[in-house]
Amino acid sequence: MARILEINPYNPQPRLISQAVELIKKGGVIAYPTDTVYGIGCDIFNQKAIKRVYQIKKRPKHKPFSFMCSSLTNISEYGHVGNTAYRMMRKNLPGAYTFVLSGTKLVPKIMQSKQKTVGIRVPDNAICLALLEELGNPLLNTSATRDEDERMVCDAFDVEQLFGNLVDLIIDGGEVYPDPSSVISLIDDEPEILREGKGDLQPFS
Repeated sequence: MARILEINPYNPQPRLISQAVELIKKGGVIAYPTDTVYGIGCDIFNQKAIKRVYQIKKRPKHKPFSFMCSSLTNISEYGHVGNTAYRMMRKNLPGAYTFVLSGTKLVPKIMQSKQKTVGIRVPDNAICLALLEELGNPLLNTSATRDEDERMVCDAFDVEQLFGNLVDLIIDGGEVYPDPSSVISLIDDEPEILREGKGDLQPFS
């Protein structure tokens, strides 16, 4: 079974964040809380770990996962951001949004769609942001749910029940009231709402 690491959701302990990141750097797959749902993730530059996440989620290879960045500056390294898109994101990040952008050459092919697009988040969650800062590059992000069981999990106990034998570490950051992120395409600098979820959509309407 996966090890469970309890981390303060408001003031994450640096020592514990370092333990989690050390595991990620070694190719580990972890489950962790976000500002929307509990997620499963790994280093986007570790192909072996990414393939494990595909197996865990039973996801078809043509459906790439989104990933999390630590800041808007970080996003612009991995996605092409136009002026309008930049202004919109600056006003609304961190937050419960996944932005679809054209990927840069830095993004591994396995993380891009056939159209070379990527889904990127900057989560409003202290644990996520601490992990990203310590890791120094993006973290794959997918919800801790099974395809056949769409019920969103709300705590580490739920995650353990579903994925305890499949991931290496579960970060217990308390209860999350699950609601998927809103997905917004900013490929043409014009916002297109692809999925309504958590997060105010008025700025993008």
